[in-house]
Amino acid sequence: MISVIYHNPDCGTSRNTLEIMRQSGEEPHIIEYLKTPPTRAKLCELIKAMGIAPRDLLRRKGTPYDDLGLGDETLDDDALIDAMIAHPILINRPIVVTERGTRLCRPSEQVLALLPHPVTSFTKEDGQVVNLDPAG
Repeated sequence: MISVIYHNPDCGTSRNTLEIMRQSGEEPHIIEYLKTPPTRAKLCELIKAMGIAPRDLLRRKGTPYDDLGLGDETLDDDALIDAMIAHPILINRPIVVTERGTRLCRPSEQVLALLPHPVTSFTKEDGQVVNLDPAG
């Protein structure tokens, strides 16, 4: 299975996650989800695979979240998924899929649990050195 990252190249967390994957020997299939958004079926599949609620995948910062009233707790899952399909910027990132599972990798170190040969140390693009515990 080829690993996949739903990636936004403008996002530092997404870039760091991709670099951790590459330094760990993975060359994932990169889907720039703002250019090629997932279908509704694919988004539902990813949410189910991550074992999270659609609300847990919503991104607030830099999105129309507030303008669309998505903080309204009475909105059901279908309404939230519809909003993410209509406005892919609402989908938090990066989402990584490997043979070991599917995960929203925030922070970027979350990707380690999905990699067969994870690095043990990584320098983020802001210069922060992170000693990574693959068991973690």
